[in-house]
Amino acid sequence: MEPTNTDSAIPPNPQRRTFLAQAGAGAAVLAAGALLSPANASAAQTTGAAPKSSKPKGGFWPGDGRLVVSISMQFEAGGQPLKDTDSPFPRVNFPDSVPSDPATNTWFAYGYREGIPRLLDLWDRHGVKVTSHMIGDAVKRNPVLAREIVTRGHEASGHGPHWSSQFAMSRDEERTFLQQAASMLTEVTGQPVKGYNCNWLRRGPNTLSLLQELGYVYHIDDVSRDEPFIEQVNGKDFVVVPYTLRNNDIVLIEGRNYSPGQFLEQIKLEFDQLYEEAGTRRRMMSISAHDRISGTPQMVRVWDEFLRYAKRHPGVAFMRKDAIAEYTLNSPLSIRETETI
Repeated sequence: MEPTNTDSAIPPNPQRRTFLAQAGAGAAVLAAGALLSPANASAAQTTGAAPKSSKPKGGFWPGDGRLVVSISMQFEAGGQPLKDTDSPFPRVNFPDSVPSDPATNTWFAYGYREGIPRLLDLWDRHGVKVTSHMIGDAVKRNPVLAREIVTRGHEASGHGPHWSSQFAMSRDEERTFLQQAASMLTEVTGQPVKGYNCNWLRRGPNTLSLLQELGYVYHIDDVSRDEPFIEQVNGKDFVVVPYTLRNNDIVLIEGRNYSPGQFLEQIKLEFDQLYEEAGTRRRMMSISAHDRISGTPQMVRVWDEFLRYAKRHPGVAFMRKDAIAEYTLNSPLSIRETETI
């Protein structure tokens, strides 16, 4: 296992201070075309400093890119239930007279006070753009931070107006739920919402049909492939940009199963295998960062080391999920699947 890189400190980004100083005057909304990392100044450009003579095999991604890395950054802190919420603390049956769990609430607050600001500086440092799955209530409680995410070039994606068992809703209830998920984000960030992520990936029998009807373009609640694909929903194309449990901090790190060093080793191994396969077929690596987990100092060091490692490989690009979905819709090489039962 390679150690994390501790030789160079990750300085705070002065851009955040500038943004917050100007927040009262309003933040500019992300330009519609800014879907890829600045390091990939156009869709036809890829990261890496290899000479032209060592151009990798590819052709499955924009500009003959070899492998795409798709990063999710969950913005959930502030949108959690007040009681009976998953956290590192022992579960307690609070009486009705206790309105909330203060200890757990402080754990979530770390996500918007420290975690996301630290991750935003990291993404800027590497010129990487991500998709942020945002809970509506979290955005309403922290609108300046939500606008900052979008202004820095990242995608705002739906994650429900609040945490709820969406799969148990009636069709009408779920329609309202999904409408609120999009409108709460758009009202704050100004960015149209194209993607969706259910709570713990648990969608119901009407979810995909409703997403298609309401104008969403893709969803991520699927772990069945290592590349995006197309399904027919309501007789129309609908994109799946697969999510991950393997490369997911909330499953491994928050679950207290792994150390940050073990997480780094795992995602490097995943990257290496997919990079090798990507010489002959379309491959996408999905990796997930939750605000209050990957935003901790030790985990940001892990992310920094992984990004440095990935960028040393020719033909690697970091794409937002809306850009991946759009490319998948327009590519004749995209796989078409039937929905899994």
